[in-house]
Amino acid sequence: MAVSAVNRRVVRERAQFRCEYCHADEHWQFIRFTIDHVLPQSAGGSDDGDNLAFACRNCNERRGNRSEGRGPDTAQVVPLFNPRQEPWVDHFVWDAAGVRIVGRTPTGRATIMLLDVNDDRHDGAVLRVRQRDVFDGYHPPPEDPILSS
Repeated sequence: MAVSAVNRRVVRERAQFRCEYCHADEHWQFIRFTIDHVLPQSAGGSDDGDNLAFACRNCNERRGNRSEGRGPDTAQVVPLFNPRQEPWVDHFVWDAAGVRIVGRTPTGRATIMLLDVNDDRHDGAVLRVRQRDVFDGYHPPPEDPILSS
């Protein structure tokens, strides 16, 4: 069963048109964002709104059907961030430049590593886009915490 158009609209608006994992704003992206099943369908997750998150294509594809990851500092298996049950600010903060997401918790660090939200294993394009967005004045989102320099 596919996610209904009504649920898609509700999920997008609830997320304020931002990826619920990396907080990228859909308005400034070239590719439309996707609907992610927080509990993957392969694990019994439904198409109900309380199981759906708005996600950029990178976060959605890198997450796949996983709901756990390994922390980079301990290699301990921990649950990934669940945007339906946890506030983003409990697990993440922006660095002082507003470009890199920093994990506050084992769940935050494992999510950052698995989703590669800071583009550490690729060509750095994500960071360049964020730097431009900071320069243009619309990133990071105003309600997100930033580390002091």
